[in-house]
Amino acid sequence: MSTKNLLVELFVEELPPKALKKLGEAFAATLAASLKASGLAGAEATVTPFASPRRLAVHVTGVGSKAADKSVQQKLMPVAVALNADGQATPALLKKLAAVGADASVVPQLKRLPDGKAEALFLDSIVPGATLAEGLQKALDEALAKLPIPKVMTYQLADGWSSVNFVRPAHGLVALHGAEVVALQTLGLTSGRTTSGHRFEATHPTVTLRDADSYAEQLATEGAVIASFDARRAEIVRQLEAAAAQEGLKPIEDEALLDEVTALVERPNVLTCQFEQEFLAVPQECLILTMKANQKYFPLLDARPGHEGKLTHKFLLVSNISPADPSAVIQGNERVVRPRLADAKFFFDQDRKKTLESRVAGLAKVVYHGKLGTQGERAERVKALGHAIVNQLRMATVPYTLEAEDQFKVLDSKVQQAALLAKTDLLTDMVGEFPELQGIMGGYYARHEGLRDGVAIAIEDHYKPRFAGDALPRNHSGTVVALADKLETLVGLFGIGQLPTGDKDPFALRRHALGVIRILVEKNLPLDLSELIKAAVPAFGELIEDPTAKLLAFFADRLAVSLRDQGYSAQEVDAVLALNPTRLGDVPRRLAAVRSFSILPEAASLAAANKRISNILKKAEGAVQAQVDSALLAEPAEQQLFAALSAVQPDADRWFEQGEYAASLQALAALKAPVDAFFDGVMVNAEDAALRANRLGLLKTLHGAMNRVADLARLAS
Repeated sequence: MSTKNLLVELFVEELPPKALKKLGEAFAATLAASLKASGLAGAEATVTPFASPRRLAVHVTGVGSKAADKSVQQKLMPVAVALNADGQATPALLKKLAAVGADASVVPQLKRLPDGKAEALFLDSIVPGATLAEGLQKALDEALAKLPIPKVMTYQLADGWSSVNFVRPAHGLVALHGAEVVALQTLGLTSGRTTSGHRFEATHPTVTLRDADSYAEQLATEGAVIASFDARRAEIVRQLEAAAAQEGLKPIEDEALLDEVTALVERPNVLTCQFEQEFLAVPQECLILTMKANQKYFPLLDARPGHEGKLTHKFLLVSNISPADPSAVIQGNERVVRPRLADAKFFFDQDRKKTLESRVAGLAKVVYHGKLGTQGERAERVKALGHAIVNQLRMATVPYTLEAEDQFKVLDSKVQQAALLAKTDLLTDMVGEFPELQGIMGGYYARHEGLRDGVAIAIEDHYKPRFAGDALPRNHSGTVVALADKLETLVGLFGIGQLPTGDKDPFALRRHALGVIRILVEKNLPLDLSELIKAAVPAFGELIEDPTAKLLAFFADRLAVSLRDQGYSAQEVDAVLALNPTRLGDVPRRLAAVRSFSILPEAASLAAANKRISNILKKAEGAVQAQVDSALLAEPAEQQLFAALSAVQPDADRWFEQGEYAASLQALAALKAPVDAFFDGVMVNAEDAALRANRLGLLKTLHGAMNRVADLARLAS
């Protein structure tokens, strides 16, 4: 069967830019998958999606005009029901045959095959393959039905009577199999071979496509449109980098903005604009955000050594038109951005007229949660937890000196001040306009007031890490306040039963938990997670029920996911987390120790033995004590194991106490031979109760020594 390449395009009014990339990918993937499922396209067919502001399209290679016929074996009914005592067809069988499009003439051809404990009759038939028109119509209907449309609109068709629901009004449909039009209908449209190009710059009002393969080329040359989303995005990146290099600057990196701008233009033209340098007195985060969010501009940053990342007064515009003289476009955009920047400057100037401390009282009027009170009450809880965290750090400091005592007093003072002021920027005009700047603006206003730099940094950083890969808080006070803030949120919401469910996590509790995990692990803090959670509970009084157990399980699940994402195997993660470690800073060292242990030649045998020991201890009657009476060690193998364990355990324990987990596990590798000999030559469940208890005590002692770093049984295959 000959095949040709296929092109399908739906021409519409401007699609929602933030959804365009997903819409284009989904349209192409679903339509192609349906063609492959119906046998019209092979599994090896190349699928190329196209998506521009006014079109969704897909190109599929090697599509047949008709799918191959299929042999189908259809079960009819049990033989006992289908045939009478003389072997003749019963009325029930004849009725069934009529229902599947056959008659009595096929009865001799029916096959009797086993069906469970009985036999049934089966009909072999040939099902004609779908034609391209049939299969493609089905594929198109399916692709449109499954589009991830953010919001559907209803519009009236040209007949004035009918209406349809779609993401945007559709005006054209193209379906070409090679050079031939495939007859399709959807959304009140009939397929053809003509489409439209750029609204203003197309050389032809309509583009008549020669064949499926000329689509991208004709749209580019006749329609002034780069149809491919990826190609258009790459062209924008190229032009941005070239324009920035010409100025000796660097465009801001923002993948989401780049995708959105790609979805707004059909043929990009990057132009360089500027604004008055006086606006640079405003914090650059404010200017960058207003340019990106409101105008879709790419701010330009300084690239000189020592000045990297500093905002300049120039920015890049991605225009959808390419006039011979771009000055009018440039001046127009410079005129548009000026009021936005003036607003930001006004907000900044007005906000600095009030201190952060003067805004604290206003937090009592801001509801945080109906069951958890106001932001003012929340600030007091964060203060209390911050104080508790500082005390836990103080208790973990060895040796504790007078100098350390002074440092902790200063730290506690900074934490208390930062925790009280951290949410006050929620009441500022700037954060009211740009909620994304909360914390950041608090840091700026704190510096303006002359507050200690540690306090200003803590206010700025207390939301960190805000997302995966984000930086952690930069100083000790910021770290403590960030931990307190996230734990207060988690404890409070878990305490009122506001847990994440499925994909729903409206309070971003998973992100908060990962933030706590990252801070504890990456900063290797000597803090116990369980104690941190317990320290947060009293500040809520009667508002919540103690959520410690649920929260620890939630953290364990988040930690396991995070560690697997970092490349640790499920076995390694399971072995370490089986001990429910609450000192999370230790977890990476434990994982590294398990990984280094697992490659030792003794590892597999010891893991298997450990699993066997675990099973024996579980089945033992009554509680087993980790005690051994050397006088009751009757067999040479148990004497040798006890001697080897007594020789190895002090070193293993010493390494463990020093946090040298790899060395601790490697010391235990010497037990392989005596452990193997023990299980080969000793009957654990001896008839003599004293012998049995002593041998179980030996295994319990061995089990405890081997499983301080991780549950080695989890490494057994």
